[in-house]
Amino acid sequence: RSTLFPYTTLFRSRTGLMKKIFPLTLLLLFAHQSFCWGFYAHRKINQYAVFLLPPEMMVLYKPNIVFLEEHAVDPDKRRYAITEEGPRHYIDIDHYGHYPYDSLPRNWKDAVAKYSEDTLNRYGIVPWWLQTMLYRLTDAFKEKNQARILKYSAEIGHYIADAHVPLHANKNHNGQYTDQKGIHAFWESRIPELLADKEWDFFIGKAEFIKNPSDFIWTRVMESALASDTVLKFEKQLSLSFPPDQRFAFEERNGQMIRQYSSAYSKAYNEKLKGMVERRMRQSIFAVASFWYTAWVNAGQPDLTKLSNRSFSPEELKEFENLNTAWKNSGVPDHEHEPPNP
Repeated sequence: RSTLFPYTTLFRSRTGLMKKIFPLTLLLLFAHQSFCWGFYAHRKINQYAVFLLPPEMMVLYKPNIVFLEEHAVDPDKRRYAITEEGPRHYIDIDHYGHYPYDSLPRNWKDAVAKYSEDTLNRYGIVPWWLQTMLYRLTDAFKEKNQARILKYSAEIGHYIADAHVPLHANKNHNGQYTDQKGIHAFWESRIPELLADKEWDFFIGKAEFIKNPSDFIWTRVMESALASDTVLKFEKQLSLSFPPDQRFAFEERNGQMIRQYSSAYSKAYNEKLKGMVERRMRQSIFAVASFWYTAWVNAGQPDLTKLSNRSFSPEELKEFENLNTAWKNSGVPDHEHEPPNP
C-alpha cells in the first residue's frame, strides 16, 4: 500500500485480435455495449498498449487482451457506484492559478498541508491517484496475483488516458462557461470514433521504463492544461465560421439514428487542431504500456507464466457485476456529454 496517498477520502462526483482469454472474462457477457476517452478510445488505448510490451509480459497480456479492453472502462462505471471515484479522473488545475501552477505542490502530503485534503478532492486528484494505482499494480506483480495484475492494469490504463485529455485539466471541462456544452465528448469520443480506425497510425514503438513516474505524469497533465485553451478556442472559432445547419447531423450509431456533431464538422475541427487528438491518443498508449512495464520491472520482473490467483474471487466477480448494474441504471447515454440542442 502506498504511503504517498490515502486510499479513502471524500470526493465529489464528475468527470468520460486475440480472444484467447482465461475464464474470468466470461463476465464480459454482462458488459454494457457502449462507446463513451469515451469508452471506444479507452478500450483501444489498452488494446494497442499490449503490443508495446516485451515478450516476457506479452505471455500474460496478449491472451487477456479482451479483458484489458473491456475493463478499461470500469473506472467510468464506478463513478455511478461510489462517490469517491469521480475526482480520480481529472484535475481542475486552473483553480490553482496560472501555468505552470507553481503554487500547487506536486507531492501529495505537501499539497494537503497547503490546501487541505478536501480542497484537493474537490478539484481533482488524477496525478496523485495514478501513483497510488502504480503502487497497487507493482504490489500485484510482487504477489504474482494474476487477477489483480489484470484488474489494476486495465484500470490504470483508464486514469493514464484521462490525464492526457486537455479538458480533464480545466474547470471549463465541458464548455459550460463558454457556451460550448458537449465539447468534452466531441474531442474525446466523436473524433476518435470517426477517425481512429480509418486514418490514424498506432505503430508507436516499445514501452520504456519510467524512472520518475511522478514527474512523467505531471508533465503530461501540464501538457493537457496548456492544450485545453486551444481545444476550446479553436472549436469556438470553427463554430462561428461553419454553416450552422451543417454542424450537427443525424447519423447512425450502434444501429440507432442519433443527433451528433456532423462528420464534416468533426473532420474540420480535427484538421484545425492539427492532429492533437491522435497525438494524445498515441501518447496515452505509450504511457499505459510504459506504466505496466515499469510496475513489472519494479516488482523484480516476475515470471508471468507462473502466477497464482488465476481466477477472480466471488467478491471480485460481484464487484464487476455491480459496476455494470450501476452503469446501466445510471441512465447516462453512450457519450457522457451530448451535443447541445439546436
